[in-house]
Amino acid sequence: MQLNELTIEQAHQGLVGREFTSRELTQACLDAIKKRDNDVQAFLEVTSDLAIDQADAADERFKNGSKEVLNGIPIAIKDIILQKGIPATGGSKILENYVATYDATVIAKLKEAGAVFVGKTNLDEFAMGSSNENSAYKKTHNPWDLERVPGGSSGGSTAAVAAHMCLAALGTDTGGSVRQPASFCGTVGLKPTYGRVSRYGIMAMASSLDQVGPITKSVKDAAYLLQAIAGPDAQDSSSSDQPDISLDSINNDIKGMKIGMPKEYFIEGMDFAIKQIVAKAIAKLKELGAEIVEVSLPLTKYALAVYQLTVTSEVSSNLARYDGIRYGHSSRDGDNLEKVYADSRAQGFGDEVKRRIMLGTYALSAGYYDQYYVQAQKVRVMIQKEFTEVFKKVDVLVSPTSPTVAFKLGEKFADPLTMYLSDIYTVPANIGGICAMSVPCGFSDGLPVGLQIMSKPFDEDTMLQVAYQYEQATEWHQKNPE
Repeated sequence: MQLNELTIEQAHQGLVGREFTSRELTQACLDAIKKRDNDVQAFLEVTSDLAIDQADAADERFKNGSKEVLNGIPIAIKDIILQKGIPATGGSKILENYVATYDATVIAKLKEAGAVFVGKTNLDEFAMGSSNENSAYKKTHNPWDLERVPGGSSGGSTAAVAAHMCLAALGTDTGGSVRQPASFCGTVGLKPTYGRVSRYGIMAMASSLDQVGPITKSVKDAAYLLQAIAGPDAQDSSSSDQPDISLDSINNDIKGMKIGMPKEYFIEGMDFAIKQIVAKAIAKLKELGAEIVEVSLPLTKYALAVYQLTVTSEVSSNLARYDGIRYGHSSRDGDNLEKVYADSRAQGFGDEVKRRIMLGTYALSAGYYDQYYVQAQKVRVMIQKEFTEVFKKVDVLVSPTSPTVAFKLGEKFADPLTMYLSDIYTVPANIGGICAMSVPCGFSDGLPVGLQIMSKPFDEDTMLQVAYQYEQATEWHQKNPE
């Protein structure tokens, strides 16, 4: 096994045991980027010099007795997260020349933990997309099949992990943007409970839904990374002071646990092979001693509509700051301020971003605000209450992560409505305010399939326990793209 193929846990043991250095580990990842990224196209910016400097500093800390799990670990960062002194484009031409002037809280925490940053990864523009095809710069390819998408919007981060160009990565998840690409690329992707991780320094898409999450090669690695970035932040009023993530229970068996199987998630339209693979994963959980309970979440069918209204409305508000005046792309050809605004945004934004801004502006306009946005928020509360009730009966919920495996590049790009349906199983967790993650559970036609595990708000510990026990009883997470 090459150094860049190690998990965080394995690499940490090797680093502490002085079997190799962080510089050697980091160089292995940088070499993998040089070798593979021409095909995969995961990175927008590779920070080689910074990474080597950080690796050397990490090695010094090891010499002084450091035992920090993330010290010296090469990590990639989705290019919607600000890293001081490094370009931050959000996958958009409107920020083509922008360089971050401060660190996001999650970056500051990872720096404190000693992590090594190898680069910024590609994404759908401002995290709007399910395939990574909406990036203004390049289309990322799935390492399992270069003719297919890696998923989105955190497709660059996920592809980088799957192709062993880093040991882990950070993404963001507004409606499935960590979990769906994790399913497509055969990695672990975790969306924490809203408020578990600070959003300070994250380019806002939908502020009431956005959440940073880890993308890793194993469940324990996801837990380690989540531990490092979680916690309250005075810079983010929506962040929570809930107790820290604990790994005390992750090794415990799941005998006697009640695992809910929502019947609304197993309906017509799902790929039959995925239905069979997920059924086998659920059978494995039963074999491990869990009790499988069929439950009903009838409001699930409204979650996608609520999501679209909420997201587009908040997008239209959040992206108003990109006006061609304060920062980012600016068209100064206009003879009045209004034309500068209009031309800058028309030239700087891609089609999907413009589409969502227009839909959201309409939904928030006078005469329609109460009919659309306000109604969506009322149903959102009802969905949250429905989750609260079902978690009184079960410990976790399980479902497919995506209704299909990774589709071909260009296959759904011209049909936004079909593309939106890629997130049909992931969106409810964001609307419901719960935590959720995807773990590898099989293959269909040689392509990875993900099992989604969901738990009540701030109960990541139970979710991780179930995910880890399933992972240890199977071998899907050990498979690698050729």
